[in-house]
Amino acid sequence: MAMFYISIYIIALGNGGYEPSLATFGSDQFDEGNSSNQSFYSYFYVAANIGSLFSETVLAYVQNMGAWALGFWVSTASAVVALLVFFTGSMRYKNFKPCGNPISRFCQVVVAAWRKSALEIPPHGDGELYHGVLGNGRTATSLGGGRKILHTKGFRFLDHAAIITSDDKVEGGSQNPWRLCTITQIEEVKCVLRLLPVWLCTITFSGIFVQTASLFVEQGAAMNTVINNFHVPPASMTIFDIVSVCSIIIFYDKLILPLYTKLISNTVLPTSPSDLKKMGLGLVVAIAAMLTAGFVEIQRRSNAVDGGDELSSLCLLWQIPQYVLLGVAEAFVYVAQFDFFGSKAPHGLKSLGIGLCMASTSIGSYLCSLVLAVVMEITTKGGRPGWIPANLNEGHLERFFFLMAALTAVELAVYIWFAGRYKCISLEREEEE
Repeated sequence: MAMFYISIYIIALGNGGYEPSLATFGSDQFDEGNSSNQSFYSYFYVAANIGSLFSETVLAYVQNMGAWALGFWVSTASAVVALLVFFTGSMRYKNFKPCGNPISRFCQVVVAAWRKSALEIPPHGDGELYHGVLGNGRTATSLGGGRKILHTKGFRFLDHAAIITSDDKVEGGSQNPWRLCTITQIEEVKCVLRLLPVWLCTITFSGIFVQTASLFVEQGAAMNTVINNFHVPPASMTIFDIVSVCSIIIFYDKLILPLYTKLISNTVLPTSPSDLKKMGLGLVVAIAAMLTAGFVEIQRRSNAVDGGDELSSLCLLWQIPQYVLLGVAEAFVYVAQFDFFGSKAPHGLKSLGIGLCMASTSIGSYLCSLVLAVVMEITTKGGRPGWIPANLNEGHLERFFFLMAALTAVELAVYIWFAGRYKCISLEREEEE
């Protein structure tokens, strides 16, 4: 057991290290403002889902046959091949010199602002604040060599970090970063703080997303899984989710965007909705997916087999709509989330933004577990079986699905409020060559 847990935590450590870094590194290969950036995030997510499709079909079949060791060796070989393929492009990659730790820069602003919290911010605008003038008269850029970020009025407390006092040495850029920070560095922190509400509003959706690997599978296991004398593993139904995600992403520019333009924007040229609108649309579709799963569960229990059996005569294929809808929601939310956090975060904090995006899935899993634990604690009082007992025919799984739909609806309302008040950063104009 010790070796098993060490293995899965090493896998988690590896995934947490390479996934946000790989997404950021890939987007760095395109110039700032290049439309190919969004396409990269889309096909990056398609590639990840194709890998999931392979594991949900081929590897699942191999392991169902009892060849667990072979399944693990195939996974290991896939990782080795991926590493070798990555190395083949080493001579062509666009690389950026590491320019410091974004976490330390974030903390420097907070500490410097707290130290000078008793001082009054200059009333004559940001002209009296520190812009990071270097020895040759140039101003400091953002982390990673990006353009300077212009000053904004939000989160005024942090502006204390840019107040110049007699104790600060600003000649030649030799100031103590824990006492004095540039406007650009402060705006980087403000940008992250503006992103956090939008990020928090996608955590409940991540809790819904994990249903495909948990309660959806349990629901499918309690249905009729035999189709034409062939047993369909309930876990393999995630194929419909994966195919739905890939189809939406691949055909988005050719089919979905022109249809959206014709119905909504009334313009000649296809105009894509913003990333915030895509995430909002994804949350709406996620609510529909949970409602569909709840109605399927009601139908499943109405066709329950008599005699105390856990099964139902309802065919497993009735789950297809909820998987497809959740795949559509996944395509809109996660791809838009990648592009939003990757493009709206300052250049040097892009990996942190992508990391936050991916961390929402993990936090959503914990949130779902917490909600499930609370629900079972309340609904099992007095000797009752609860909403999700071992025998689903004795419970009310549909009520949990409806609860998750309600929580997502509340999240959507909060998301709309924050998204409507989100302000993007303003960058200094690039000088013409």
